[in-house]
Amino acid sequence: MRLRAGAAQAASTGREKHNTAKARIGLIYENDSHYTSAKLLWTQLRSAPHGLRDTALTLECCVLHAASMLTVLLNMTPDLWWISYPLLGAAVGFFAGLLGVGGGGIMVPVLASLFAAQGFAPDKLVHMALGTSMAAIVMTSLSSMRSHHRHGAVLWPVVKRITPGILVGTFAATFIASRMDSAPLAIFFACFMTYVAIQMLLNVKPKASRELPGTVGLSLAGLGIGGVSALVAIGGGSLTVPFLSWCNVKIHNAIGTSAAVGLPIAVAGTVGYIINGWHAQGTPPLTFGFIYLPALVLITGVSTITAPWGARLAHRLPVAALKKVFAGVLVLLSAKMLHALFGA
Repeated sequence: MRLRAGAAQAASTGREKHNTAKARIGLIYENDSHYTSAKLLWTQLRSAPHGLRDTALTLECCVLHAASMLTVLLNMTPDLWWISYPLLGAAVGFFAGLLGVGGGGIMVPVLASLFAAQGFAPDKLVHMALGTSMAAIVMTSLSSMRSHHRHGAVLWPVVKRITPGILVGTFAATFIASRMDSAPLAIFFACFMTYVAIQMLLNVKPKASRELPGTVGLSLAGLGIGGVSALVAIGGGSLTVPFLSWCNVKIHNAIGTSAAVGLPIAVAGTVGYIINGWHAQGTPPLTFGFIYLPALVLITGVSTITAPWGARLAHRLPVAALKKVFAGVLVLLSAKMLHALFGA
């Protein structure tokens, strides 16, 4: 009798905790049009054995969260500004294939200007532009890395030794960026893009004056490359290629290795911007951390198509002259971003 009474009391306590948690979820989602459908799942699962009920509750939580996000997506009218994202993706992919750039120099200032025009919170404009750009670079860098690997241009031992520093520097820099105001962050971006543009205009190439450093030296170099790359949302090519060339690495190996290094930069930067923007206030719907999902999906969906077009034209067009034009475009876009932030 005592065992039966104890079991009954434990079952009663379990049901009370279970119903309390369920009620708390219901208060959150009771206005959700998908809540009724998700609630049916609970009715079916509640008949499960007692040991499976915690799993059932956890599953219901996940389903309700997913249903809530789906509700926002289905009830949201596509903004006319969304048309600009595929156009931006087309330009990013084309220039990435033609000139071997990651596209962050184009994406960040254009996205910041578009977000400002859409009325997004001014103090989150640059952060969202950086996070969205960094996430978009993941697919670009993956495609580029595979292409260079097929041509045997990636120095994987170098990638292995420089990646730990890259990951730490990139991830840590996203915490710094998230705590900076948009104004100094935008100014830093504009200054760095001006430096990149001067490199392109003058065709600056460091002299091969030394050998590659050891593991510690490469890790420290990766720390700096990753940190700056995260602050300006680039794949790191404008830093990695000059550094490797300075260390007497052949240019095609420097470019191929830089492409491989771009993937951990993009992944670590994306994770960092998601984490740091997770509890940010004032971000628009469909924002994942500091990543605006509509822009990400539409940009990457088109850029992966246009990148091969640019790569094929690279051997037919005067790339040296186009790089100078592209350098001018970088400066103009950075100036436009500053005007969007400070000119109003």
